[in-house]
Amino acid sequence: MQELSKSQKARIAIRTFKILADSFTLQGSYKPSGKVGEKLAEALKQLSPEIYGYMTDSRISELKGLEYVIDRMPKGIEQCTRIILTAQEDFQNTSFAKIVPLKRRRVSYAVSEKELCFVITTGKSEIYDILTHITFLNIEAQKIYQQACNRVEGVSFEWAELERIVTMEQNLEGEELEQAIWNLSIILGRTYKETRETYENLEKNKRECNSNNGLFAIIYGIGKRIMAEQSSKKNELTVYFTPSLHEMIDHQKYASLWAKKLNDKLISLNLQHRPIHVISANMHSMRNLLYGPGALAESKEAIPDDLFLMVRELRDMEEIIASYARNHGFIFQEDESGSTIDANIIDLACIDQHHIHPSLKINCQFIKENEPVIIVIDYAFGTQAFDIMDELLKPERIEGGEQSLQIKSISIMGKAGVLPGKKGDIMLATAHVMEGTADNYIVDNDLSVDDFGDYATVFAGPMVTVLGTSLQNRDVLERFHTSAWRAVGLEMEGGHYQRAINGAIIQGHIPADMKTRYAYYASDNPLISGQTLAAGPMGDDGIVPTYLISKVILEKIANYDNVAD
Repeated sequence: MQELSKSQKARIAIRTFKILADSFTLQGSYKPSGKVGEKLAEALKQLSPEIYGYMTDSRISELKGLEYVIDRMPKGIEQCTRIILTAQEDFQNTSFAKIVPLKRRRVSYAVSEKELCFVITTGKSEIYDILTHITFLNIEAQKIYQQACNRVEGVSFEWAELERIVTMEQNLEGEELEQAIWNLSIILGRTYKETRETYENLEKNKRECNSNNGLFAIIYGIGKRIMAEQSSKKNELTVYFTPSLHEMIDHQKYASLWAKKLNDKLISLNLQHRPIHVISANMHSMRNLLYGPGALAESKEAIPDDLFLMVRELRDMEEIIASYARNHGFIFQEDESGSTIDANIIDLACIDQHHIHPSLKINCQFIKENEPVIIVIDYAFGTQAFDIMDELLKPERIEGGEQSLQIKSISIMGKAGVLPGKKGDIMLATAHVMEGTADNYIVDNDLSVDDFGDYATVFAGPMVTVLGTSLQNRDVLERFHTSAWRAVGLEMEGGHYQRAINGAIIQGHIPADMKTRYAYYASDNPLISGQTLAAGPMGDDGIVPTYLISKVILEKIANYDNVAD
């Protein structure tokens, strides 16, 4: 029997993880330390995602992966024994504390000290993400338990010291802090320097954002939970899925509410019959490019000739830019549907043509004659992209028939992992290959390498739409890159957006020749150690690619009459 390759084993692990996760939502509950939970852990270990580093090494705790997870899970997750995933958000009038993680737009409620309830509004991708993080934390908890308790005389000296420090609830300083970090490093199987770095990173977020309980409490919490599980099965961590969650999945409830509110807003502004260009992007780059020069001029500030230098000048002018933009055709639509996707509505007919940055090529005559409107929608999360785009492209039922938005182009810009390059590079999609399924979508991309000049390295080729950011495997990605697929990057939403666009074309909601644009800037390279998402944010390195993509898309829209034929 022919032995499977590493990439084949990893693909089986991804499929297994997905099947198990889907089955749990139907089953109603599972225990991460139980038999089915162990199968989920086995699949994750077999997959060995790059973002989780040393997760598969039983001797070493994975610290960068821990930082990544803690930043994306609610404060207190380490001490929970009951985790509930539901679709019903009916906690507003309760005493339950609402918790939003530092780096993920998900809402949860602390029902008690040991019980958390996640409100799922973005679909299956969010469920996969949460289950992946819970599985990772459980694997790390079992390592800590082995280090703390695997001895004849009971718990280790280091664990007893950790318990003393956590329970005395006072800030450590100087020599006492150094000794505590040293003891913790022995439990974790890491160096003092590595442990200190993670301690400081989490402490900074704890102090500035109150987003976690600090490294000492986190390690103590997940270790103590496993100890309690060993003493009694009644203490086992259990994850529950409510019936309402199963009913919501694939029914696009929140996306439908989101699209309805956005349509209603456009109607109230009398913009529904104007040519509309939809852009999936962040909430600042399009606004800053269009309104930054005017905001600087009104503030009597010099406008740098270099576009990217101008962007840096705008960093501390949020309120000034927002105020200026509101007076020149900019409307911010805060999400109230639960989808966590805000929108910017920009009426290009209202921009001040005297305050356009000289490097931004805007066809003012075209804007005057056609009065285009830009709708910038905030980033979706995985499969949610299909839901919101599918609902947005559907005609709205009105009295006497249906009314469709006059959508002229759809542009998707976002961050992604690059395979042949490095952080800050740009990728243009020629196709989307869906990981874990046989679904593949050709992209007639209106963007080309030549559009970007010499400002950045640009790769064009297929993009892999992955199941989750935490499920990236080096062997699978290497296979996608070096095989006949010749993939240049990986992301989570593009294939789902394209599926919705294709469906809308088939249904006749949008024309087949409508312009589509896909461009991504590289936030990481999962094939290079130290450049995964767990390595941290891009900082200033993200300014040029982000604003370069924004500039190219805006120029395509503003000169649309010159490129449409």
